[in-house]
Amino acid sequence: MEELKLLIPEEEISKKVKELAEQINRDYQGKSVIFVGILKGAFIFLADLVRQIRDIDLAIDFIRLASYGTSDTSSGQVQITKDIELPLQNKEVIIVEDIIDTGLTLKYLQDYLESHQPNSVKVCCLIDKTERREIEINIDYCGFTIPKGFLVGYGLDYAEKYRHLPGIYEIVRK
Repeated sequence: MEELKLLIPEEEISKKVKELAEQINRDYQGKSVIFVGILKGAFIFLADLVRQIRDIDLAIDFIRLASYGTSDTSSGQVQITKDIELPLQNKEVIIVEDIIDTGLTLKYLQDYLESHQPNSVKVCCLIDKTERREIEINIDYCGFTIPKGFLVGYGLDYAEKYRHLPGIYEIVRK
């Protein structure tokens, strides 16, 4: 049996998303940016984030990567199951990720997107979870740092459950 413990309430997430958007607005004012959301987890965060973007010509694309399956630990093997569709060459790209855990998936994606020869690739994540970090990742825009725990809600799931929850919760196993 699992129990959910609220870590970050909806209001705090909303405030942080606005702060991240303000920073991106300042950094990219007057520029054109492609936001690449990582499915499925980042879709809620990405939607809320881009609704706060001003003075930036933006496009949105999605990529889907698989490394967890229905497990709560990464397999370490990354597969692209839905590729980007927009051309990235000579573009400014911001990867939007729900959570960075081991760093392996994000590093794979950064290398993959760099192969498309964009001007830049930056990372915006809602949660930097440092507990199982295996590879150093440069995070340009970070919402929250949470050292450990299996997290769900606000797009994050466990076996496709809990994505719909408005806050971030830790699964506590009993």
